[in-house]
Amino acid sequence: MATPRVLILRAPGANCDMEAQFAFEKAGAVAERLHIQRLRDNPKLLLQYQIMAIPGGFTYGDDVAAGKILAVQLQHFLGDVLKQFRDRERLILGICNGFQVLLKAGLIVPPDLDDGPVATLAHNSCGKFEDRWIYLEATPGKCPFLKGYHRLHLPIAHGEGNFVCRQEWIMKGLFQAGQVVLRYVDANGKPGAYPINPNGSQGDIAGVCDPTGRVLGLMPHPERHVLPTQHPQWTRLGLAPEGEGLRLFRNAVEYFK
Repeated sequence: MATPRVLILRAPGANCDMEAQFAFEKAGAVAERLHIQRLRDNPKLLLQYQIMAIPGGFTYGDDVAAGKILAVQLQHFLGDVLKQFRDRERLILGICNGFQVLLKAGLIVPPDLDDGPVATLAHNSCGKFEDRWIYLEATPGKCPFLKGYHRLHLPIAHGEGNFVCRQEWIMKGLFQAGQVVLRYVDANGKPGAYPINPNGSQGDIAGVCDPTGRVLGLMPHPERHVLPTQHPQWTRLGLAPEGEGLRLFRNAVEYFK
């Protein structure tokens, strides 16, 4: 098919949209940043794209809760077209604030019809904003974004990244279903307490996909490590061929080829 097109959804307070656009373009896609209001005015625009990405930032100032206002907009104004988009086997990516949006919109873990959300991203258990580089272990399963990954090193920058399920059996169910695709580990691949797990997430969870694998949300920022010189230790470790986050975007592009 033709070169895949990516819609990068902008909203007031988003601040990683240009980095996401650069990453997708470097991976070979045609990427366009589009404001949420334009999509609300014409929801069918979404169907012109193969990939939708919601970047990091602090949409609407993270008022109410991180990502909540944009999540409500997706639910109430774009729910039908998002279902069509997903049913056509297209890809959706949420990074950091985008993960918060997708989760709270019910696009990754559907809510309970009677009791509401069954999982959320709460305030970091350390009580402060975390801005550091962390190691991740990937279990790609059927998630096309993570094909070929085993372990990677990416930056995080968030205050509400603590993945919490209402009940422990819900978290176990996510693991059993293969939806937990990224976990916080140390440099040797072993889980641990803070700061290895920087936010207190249950099960050391850093990224989750929906049951199809085509909707992925993750707290780390792969778009901030697409160039090898973005790694803080590249002068000591040597210049890698590319940043470790680039493959995620290339995988998404190659999914449609």
